[in-house]
Amino acid sequence: MKYISTRAAAGSSEGKRFCEILLEGLAPDGGLYLPESYPQISDATLSQWRKVYHEQGYADLAFEILSLYIDDIPAADLRALCAKTYTAEVFGTGEIVPLRHLEDGVWIEALSNGPTLAFKDMAMQLLGNLFEYELARRGEELNILGATSGDTGSAAEYAMRGKKGVRVFMTSPYGRMSPFQQAQMFSLMDANIFNIAVKGVFDDCQDMVKAVSNDLEFKRKYRIGTVNSINWARLLAQVVYYFAGYIQATERNSQKVSFAVPSGNFGNVCAGHVARMMGLPIEKLVVATNENDVLDEFFRTGSYRVRGTADTHETSSPSMDISKASNFERFVFDLLGRDGARTKALFADALNKDGRFELGTDPIFSEAASRYGFVSGKSTHANRLATIKDTWERHGMVIDTHTADGLKVAMENRANGVPMIVLETALPIKFAATIVEALGREPERPAKFEGIEALPKRVQVMEADVAAIKALIAQECAH
Repeated sequence: MKYISTRAAAGSSEGKRFCEILLEGLAPDGGLYLPESYPQISDATLSQWRKVYHEQGYADLAFEILSLYIDDIPAADLRALCAKTYTAEVFGTGEIVPLRHLEDGVWIEALSNGPTLAFKDMAMQLLGNLFEYELARRGEELNILGATSGDTGSAAEYAMRGKKGVRVFMTSPYGRMSPFQQAQMFSLMDANIFNIAVKGVFDDCQDMVKAVSNDLEFKRKYRIGTVNSINWARLLAQVVYYFAGYIQATERNSQKVSFAVPSGNFGNVCAGHVARMMGLPIEKLVVATNENDVLDEFFRTGSYRVRGTADTHETSSPSMDISKASNFERFVFDLLGRDGARTKALFADALNKDGRFELGTDPIFSEAASRYGFVSGKSTHANRLATIKDTWERHGMVIDTHTADGLKVAMENRANGVPMIVLETALPIKFAATIVEALGREPERPAKFEGIEALPKRVQVMEADVAAIKALIAQECAH
């Protein structure tokens, strides 16, 4: 299996193996990696995977799927890495991602049972083990530079804390995460974890990460890698829970399901796109945004218009307060028939020059829905409160703000006879203030997180300055 950049020239033969791109993040040309082609699964294979999941469990299903994409790690080692990652001890349940029935035809897939109570753990726990394995094999070190709007940071830090050969430098928007999210990250005292609160919004953090990654000399000298969803390995790990959700919601391979996915950076729903491209019977991929609706606007109009810092709303579903969806380039590459030159013209040229590009008048735009199954919708703070209140009153279930966005848009896109699976993104305690506003009561808090907001914090505040983040990395690597 070889991987190419979304900006690769036609006929380019510079495909890379999985372990090469595992530690790399962005491609040298600024593009994102995708497999040269998606493995196609037969009806027989899907039936076999159904049996594997029911009889052996999630870790074995993960191995079956990942082994189609990873052929430069010995099968026995890859199987052991999956078994080490997906355990009841780490995820609180042997099912790992149980489906919870909400009402007729609507399910919630519980993805937030990991160490940081967010779906990011599903991939990040595997990534931490993959990194440690590959770095040990090479005898190398890696400096991970990341940006988070909330959950990626803590998931990465909990996955990498104490790992040999790994340092984590995590940027986040100063004052724009929930108190619980901040406490999860900033209370970590591990020597290999560095938290940087940036004066700005998430996109300023993401731009800093990309600028450092695009400085190839600095990137090589200091072995810079990423854990954001621009890293293909992370997105690949997320593909597994689409198969697990489908298998739980159906009895026969002839049945289709739809998935509703709260979306900011497009990584979560992009994994669903990959699963669908492999042949998983997905009817619709429902993209749910909050007030930062750049993705909803695209799927409605074909106009992709990045918002500036001043126009990026601070909302009660803060992990989606994103106006530039990094993973979106992967889907557009497929939408454009894998035309790397045209993808580059849109993302490297038009976006940088005009802050937008238009595909609405291109006949290919209609394929986003007709061929690839994408539909979208938007949820506001008022919608969020109403959905949380309604879900509690009718079903006795408390959901977090992002999952509420997903559920609201899911209900607008239901179809008779097609199960709708809403991907849960976090546990409600991470956004307690909004839960109290909606329900008048505090959400449940796992015992291990009692008093977390009062713990000492280790964080440094920084301007959105690329030179400053480089200086910090260089300084810590010199120790």
